[in-house]
Amino acid sequence: MRQMARMRRGAMTAALLAAVVTAPLVTGCTVGGRSNDDGRGHSHAPSPTPSQESEKEPTPSPAAVGSVLAVKIDNVGAARPQTGLEAADIVYAEQVEGGLSRLMAVYASKLPKVVGPVRSARESDLELLRQFDEPTLAFSGAQQKLLPLIDRAPLHAYSPDTTSGDAYYRGTGKVSPHNLFLRPQRLTRTAPGSAALTTGFHFGAAPAGGSPQSSQTVRFPAARFTFTWSASRKRWLVDMDGTPTVTTDGKTVAPATVVVQYVKVRESKFHDVLGNNTPYTETVGAGTAKVLRDGRAFNVNWARAGATDGTEFTTAGGAPMNFAKGQVWVVFAKA
Repeated sequence: MRQMARMRRGAMTAALLAAVVTAPLVTGCTVGGRSNDDGRGHSHAPSPTPSQESEKEPTPSPAAVGSVLAVKIDNVGAARPQTGLEAADIVYAEQVEGGLSRLMAVYASKLPKVVGPVRSARESDLELLRQFDEPTLAFSGAQQKLLPLIDRAPLHAYSPDTTSGDAYYRGTGKVSPHNLFLRPQRLTRTAPGSAALTTGFHFGAAPAGGSPQSSQTVRFPAARFTFTWSASRKRWLVDMDGTPTVTTDGKTVAPATVVVQYVKVRESKFHDVLGNNTPYTETVGAGTAKVLRDGRAFNVNWARAGATDGTEFTTAGGAPMNFAKGQVWVVFAKA
């Protein structure tokens, strides 16, 4: 009996090792010409490197011109420091498989030269992006079963497999799959402007009330965000997993407003190559949130009636909660 048990354990170990070894191949493959990147690749070999600054004139897609650009950005340790994060109007932080985190950076006011590392899309991204008018989504790929949902969504989806030219390239400073970068002006020549940010956010003077707060930490099962108020910069300094968030060109990421939005995070019908369920973050509905601005914290309510609506944040008295002018971070915390 012991011998049979050892044989069974040996077979299970071999199967697990085979899954780990083949995971990078599955993650990096294409299905029907579309990348099957589920976001959990494990390859450790640098990829070929096109020139980072091509002299080729940008040739954006006409369909993408005039819409906000949303880029899925890798956020594990191997992906940092990121590039172009400081230029985003809004940065959404969401939970993904294994309790890790991923970012979605939304650009409307300006487009940086390069953004990345770019990673794969998730089902809940489609609901989140419905608040914008036919946004452009830049992502590295997605699970095969999710691709039809992306194709049917009212957005312009561009992965490396569906985009011609040199909009995407592999860098040398990081290992694959954490080295895919995007040149935004290859997708849309100009930024659409802040009017394209149909999120329901209000900007203006801070309301009365709130309480002094110098720091706020939000924890996912395997990730951590800390925002620390800098009185001299009048911004919140971002720390992710214990490391200050600085971009590849040395710029400190420092939003003017931070929103900790408490939402329902449930299981979806999708899994990664390791069998981990993909969390679905529900952004339609209502709940509570904490808004950080000007070194103070405000307990507010949020409501989003439908997927095509923006999210309204209101004080206890029902007045709109004004954000400080500048970059906004929204961290989706489990209610």
